[in-house]
Amino acid sequence: MIEELRQYGEVTEHASLKNYNTYRIDGTAKMLIQPNNIDDLASTLKILKENNIKYYILGNGSNIVINDREYDGAVIKMDKLNGLEVYPDLETAYAEAGVLLPKLVVEVTDKGLTGLEFAAGIPGTVGGSIYGNAGAYNACLLDYVRTITVLDEDFNIKVLNNEDITYGYRTTSFKENKQYIIVAAKFYVTKGDKENSLEVIANRRQRRIESQPLEYPSAGSVFRNPEGDFAGRLIESCNLKGYKIGGAEVSEKHANFVINKENATGKDVHDLIMYIHDTVKNTTDVDLKIEQEFIDWE
Repeated sequence: MIEELRQYGEVTEHASLKNYNTYRIDGTAKMLIQPNNIDDLASTLKILKENNIKYYILGNGSNIVINDREYDGAVIKMDKLNGLEVYPDLETAYAEAGVLLPKLVVEVTDKGLTGLEFAAGIPGTVGGSIYGNAGAYNACLLDYVRTITVLDEDFNIKVLNNEDITYGYRTTSFKENKQYIIVAAKFYVTKGDKENSLEVIANRRQRRIESQPLEYPSAGSVFRNPEGDFAGRLIESCNLKGYKIGGAEVSEKHANFVINKENATGKDVHDLIMYIHDTVKNTTDVDLKIEQEFIDWE
């Protein structure tokens, strides 16, 4: 079966996932598969289904906490699904699921189009970012999506319109219903001023450098901001900056970031996030919503 799978992409057995999640947690997978394209992804999934092998679709690993145990199945990395086209006259951009959002923003901006500047600093793939409706600066990705191409439960290609998808703050119907696998999307963009867009992107990049612990592995904001307040302020008010469990630490720079300070395990990160949640709840009576997803490999 391994050789059959290799017709459709790269297959690594007992693969380290350390470089495939932004916390740099050193989990492993029985198989790591990188399909060559969308058709080969569909063929790969059919083979896995026929052989009763479970699978997990992995984007850039930027909003997840992986488990330390080996995943007894196939982790499918989408990085070879990297087709990207920008159509200025149609005010449309097309990107496959493995394209990194910052790359999409660069290509759109380079063509003198605007609308996606808010996503320039989001370290996710198109597929993963649509799945979780990633956002920043009071904007979210699904508001700029025209259509989403998916594989359905039988691994056939299907195109969904924006109005076919239910979404809200950091959530979508894809999270609730796992029958669809996102493989590509088209985005609304509009004609703009390239220099102005570059200035916006540069200013926000500088703000991130000054306010976020980018020098350490992390997965961005841990908790959603509650209405009318900020998760970071609440965590800081509980004197949790610098609090550690194992190799994981609450960032001194921004309290809503957990960083991998020194070879943190998935359990370290998980336990620290839960400790923060429970401490804030007990101290302030605010039930912070966890934005990151714990992958339990069940």
